Amino acid sequence: MIDPRLQALRVLKEQGTVTATAEVLHLTPSTVSQQLRLLARDLGVELLEAQGRRVRLTPAAYTVLDHADALFAQWERAQADLAAHRTGTSGRVRFSCVSSALAAIVTPAAVLLREEHPRLTVRMSEQESEDVFPLLLARRTDIAVVIPTSDGPPPDDPRFDQRPLLDEPQDLLVPAGHPLAARGTAELAEASREPWIGSPDRGDQHHLLLTACAATGFTPRIAHHANEWFAVAALVAAGFGVALVPRLAPLPPEHEAVRVPLRGEPIPSRRIITCVRRGSDRQPAIAHALNALHRSAAERA
Repeated sequence: MIDPRLQALRVLKEQGTVTATAEVLHLTPSTVSQQLRLLARDLGVELLEAQGRRVRLTPAAYTVLDHADALFAQWERAQADLAAHRTGTSGRVRFSCVSSALAAIVTPAAVLLREEHPRLTVRMSEQESEDVFPLLLARRTDIAVVIPTSDGPPPDDPRFDQRPLLDEPQDLLVPAGHPLAARGTAELAEASREPWIGSPDRGDQHHLLLTACAATGFTPRIAHHANEWFAVAALVAAGFGVALVPRLAPLPPEHEAVRVPLRGEPIPSRRIITCVRRGSDRQPAIAHALNALHRSAAERA
């Protein structure tokens, strides 16, 4: 087994504070601090430096982390090799995913797993994209289905294995009586003078809106804020503005809002990816779950 204190150091690098690290690991801050002090003592190097009320990793800590990432990836591969000696696929696989992916891709994949591997227990939870990476590091989830953000780890991060799952176009959502509602398609620039419904707390979605509009040549006038899709649809249906909505996002039928597919360049789209701990994709439960996800995504595409 790998020293659990290394896990605390890895999560600290991701979270930035001892308090946030303790929350992710379900420990107390004093326990995390003690683990890191003992680790530094046993290694004979300083791992942390005080920086106001926060701490900063030392160069020695980054050296330790480079080796720790390699150790954890190899341990995941070792678990996969050991699993090959067991018969049948059993155990547990845990998904953490953004809401639209949970509804449209992960739930159908879980149905496939239930039918094909009845001894495998599946757990699903909705999470924002930026919250899943500490959960993976802390081994509180196994597969993340998320949208890459500017704050997320790069594709070559040695701790994770990130793979494309689905490219999801955005639709323009307009009120039922809007002139664009009767059109089969529209260009984003045709809505440049409209008031917009923004979702600033959905960082990935809001950034996509601003980027897509900028690429088209205008800055959207954000008139109202809403984060849940049913609230966005209600505001649009009542004539308070238009919005960009992901193709997979379910909208309540009682709101009289119309999806208008976009044409021209660029068509705003977001990429949905899977992310697992590096080396864990060979473990049977996770491998079967990833396979089911890709089959479910292909069905949606």
